[in-house]
Amino acid sequence: MIQSKRIYIYVGFIWCFLFALMSFYWAGGGMIGAKSLGGLIYKKAVERESSFIAIVWFTGFIKLGGGLFLLLLLRKWSKITNCVLYFLSLIGGIFLSLYGLVNFISLILSSIGLLSLQIDNFALRWRLFFWEPFWMIGGVLFILSALEFKKTNILDLK
Repeated sequence: MIQSKRIYIYVGFIWCFLFALMSFYWAGGGMIGAKSLGGLIYKKAVERESSFIAIVWFTGFIKLGGGLFLLLLLRKWSKITNCVLYFLSLIGGIFLSLYGLVNFISLILSSIGLLSLQIDNFALRWRLFFWEPFWMIGGVLFILSALEFKKTNILDLK
């Protein structure tokens, strides 16, 4: 049974794994859901430009790596390693959350006409109600995993 104090790590891993699977699916030529990304990303996905596809494969491996990184938080390490893992997961979570938040704000500004983005209404809705919150949820999972890791491993960060 999963211990409740480790639930954020497991859910964060699942989040990363599912996110990586989406990238691998799109990199492999799948198009379901690609239109929800909109703009230049969708255009490049349709064109199947090799450099873009390589980037999609790369991002899939980065996302998978993020999930494997979270699994490192399941055990105790040396004091220095614990500190490094804590700060990397915290900083990663902050980055993911801010990335989603900045995109979310940009899309809202675009939807009210204060910012000009080349994105159709279909993709705008998907990005506002799924993709950007999905990024922010991942960030929160990384942050909560870091905080729980710190609490469980009694880090002395002074």
